[in-house]
Amino acid sequence: VQLQASGGGLVQAGGSLRLSCAASGRTFSNYAVGWFRLAPGKEREFVAAISSSSGSTYYADSVKGRFTVSRDNAKNTVYLQMNSLKPEDTAVYYCAAKRYWGYSYDSMSTENAYDLWGQGTLVTVSS
Repeated sequence: VQLQASGGGLVQAGGSLRLSCAASGRTFSNYAVGWFRLAPGKEREFVAAISSSSGSTYYADSVKGRFTVSRDNAKNTVYLQMNSLKPEDTAVYYCAAKRYWGYSYDSMSTENAYDLWGQGTLVTVSS
């Protein structure tokens, strides 16, 4: 499975963007997917994760209520809908996949738990 993130861009504070993570490979529906972001001068941090069946999700507190992760397994794509964007959301966003869902926030928010990574897509939120 290979991943490719897209949908980043420049948006004003309060605006919205939808990121996509497209995957190749017929077994993508068996993978849990996480979104992470890397802001200038900071470490990469967890944003959200979704199980293979969309039955479970996790969100970082900083995005809860503003971001929504979803997936369409028929299209081999995971989405991150980002609303009410803030300048502090500016970062390169990455999607990553792992074979099994971890039944705890800690297990899904740790980047070392993920086996596959896509290239990032830059989101810039202007004030």
